Amino acid sequence: MNCLWRILFAAFVFADTTIKGEPNDRPIIGILTQEIDYKLNEQYPDQYHSYIAASYVKFVEGAGARPVPIWIDGTDSYYETILSKVNGVLWPGGSTYFNQSKGYADAGAVIYRIAKNINARGEYFPIFTICLGFELLTYVAANCVEHRTTCSSHNQPLPLEFTHDFRESNLFGNAPQDVIKILSEENVTANYHRYCVTMQDLNNVNLTDEFHVLSLNHDKNDLEFISTIEHKQFPFYGLQFHPEKNLYEWVTGKNIPHGSNATIVSQYFANFFVNEARKNSHEFRTKEEEKQSLIYNYPITYTALQNSSFEQCYMFKKNDRNGLVIENEV
Repeated sequence: MNCLWRILFAAFVFADTTIKGEPNDRPIIGILTQEIDYKLNEQYPDQYHSYIAASYVKFVEGAGARPVPIWIDGTDSYYETILSKVNGVLWPGGSTYFNQSKGYADAGAVIYRIAKNINARGEYFPIFTICLGFELLTYVAANCVEHRTTCSSHNQPLPLEFTHDFRESNLFGNAPQDVIKILSEENVTANYHRYCVTMQDLNNVNLTDEFHVLSLNHDKNDLEFISTIEHKQFPFYGLQFHPEKNLYEWVTGKNIPHGSNATIVSQYFANFFVNEARKNSHEFRTKEEEKQSLIYNYPITYTALQNSSFEQCYMFKKNDRNGLVIENEV
């Protein structure tokens, strides 16, 4: 069995360990939207309210899931409703600020609270977070206390510096040795962040007992930062790097790893997350409601033509919100 097939086999075997019954073979992932990127807004002035880079959509699609946008600026009832219908949530990276009212961070805080409650009552419900989403995970866990450190890790592909007990985790416990070897020896994790979370930052907000730190890295100034974490009680995972870029973003000059091994490890993370979502049995009330909620109801734009760092984006107007989901808040 070659390397890639061992990886895919292990990822799918790992999917069945925590729930009774058959795994969900039609998982749906909610992807949190974000305030329109300032660079996108320069190219499309004041046309859009929020967006999702298409690479995150493809990231979950490529592992066998379908995506639904989760809107920012929703009510608590809206988030309760949508989380009762999807099988997991992805928080993407980006460049927004956490102090913007009714934005990405406010939505994340509500989703985090609801997801904890879902898991606490015995329903397996994962959250997977990338880059800014990773930072948001610790931010909302710290009751929205800002604790990040300024980093210099732009266009920086790195190997992971695993902690001594990284194998004692859901994220890496069953990872094939081929994947671990690539991750620990090759520059395959794509870093593009100006903030990071250090071990001291985590300690400052009393989160060291809540999260298991699985790997560290060093920025261009040799500052050590946390690069992967998972929650000790709930299936919540954080990557400071961008696995979706290895697979789906092609802008030049950004040092995005595109070799075969970079693709293999990125696909491992996608498979892992979607297989976590397969353990959840939430569903929409009807197939029609499901179809009208999927992201395919919205246009995709080839934003690379406008010198964006994203190959494609879904960009939303405020009135694009799906009426079916909003109506079900009551």
